[in-house]
Amino acid sequence: MNWITNYVRPTINSLFSRREVPDNLWTKCGECGTMLFHRELADNLNVCTNCNHHMPIGARDRLASLFDGGVFVDVKVPDPVADPLHFRDQKKYTDRIKDARKKTGEKDAMLVAEGQMGRTGVVVAVQDFSFMGGSMSMYVGNAIVAGAERAIALGQPLILFSAAGGARMQEGIMGLMQMPRTTIAVQMLKEAGLPYIVVLTHPTTGGVTASYAMLGDVQIAEPNALIGFAGARVIEQTIGEKLPEGFQRAEYLLDHGMLDRVTHRGQMKSELVTILRMLGQMTPAVAGDLPAPTPEVKPLEAAKAPEGAKPKTTPAKDTQK
Repeated sequence: MNWITNYVRPTINSLFSRREVPDNLWTKCGECGTMLFHRELADNLNVCTNCNHHMPIGARDRLASLFDGGVFVDVKVPDPVADPLHFRDQKKYTDRIKDARKKTGEKDAMLVAEGQMGRTGVVVAVQDFSFMGGSMSMYVGNAIVAGAERAIALGQPLILFSAAGGARMQEGIMGLMQMPRTTIAVQMLKEAGLPYIVVLTHPTTGGVTASYAMLGDVQIAEPNALIGFAGARVIEQTIGEKLPEGFQRAEYLLDHGMLDRVTHRGQMKSELVTILRMLGQMTPAVAGDLPAPTPEVKPLEAAKAPEGAKPKTTPAKDTQK
């Protein structure tokens, strides 16, 4: 009896009660510790519904949330020379690129797309932090130049979402050279009289901050985003002083004049549309469409047929020969 009770019955119950539960159904907020259901989190653009902590969001998910109807067209980016320095540490640079492409499904750390945002044509570049920390590579430089050239060709503004730890060390000076290249691309937009808007997301540091990420006509950031050149510990060790609370965070930079706005991710699209239309001297965006008025249809006066008259019928044509 003990064998049946202690072994057989639990085994049978476990077979019938076993359920396979996916590991990615719930996500824990890194700020407040709240467990968030994956659909609820996705609907809120990866922002915690309890504390409004902004979690990372994929580049394509961000683009889909910005463009009308989630519809956009990728802008073609020229491929750079692969691994010009033949760099190798614990792994070959080419192998790291392959792993990152397999993980993200993207060619490199930046996507460029064009489409309509609030019925306003725009080109958008988004840096993907999940691809090798969003590091600035030759491909990223090509992407920003391609985005600027496409914006100029269309006569449309360029919006850039930054998220990076700096230049890609595996490309050495070739990666650092993207700082002046992207600066020239921004200057091309200014000479064409087109707006260039930068949205800084968490984190934006290093050479990215020292170049295209801080050159916008309007500088916006997501709440609590880390923005700076050197790390806080490096600065403290260099100057020998304790840094103030919230140093290098978006709200601190806003208070000290480095940013124009700090905007919640859920309100980012409407904020950008308002700024774009204001800079372009256009009328305010239409929040919703009313149905077109239906013209009044007057009933046709039917001709009275004489009593007993049969309705005319059109004989069918014989199509067979």
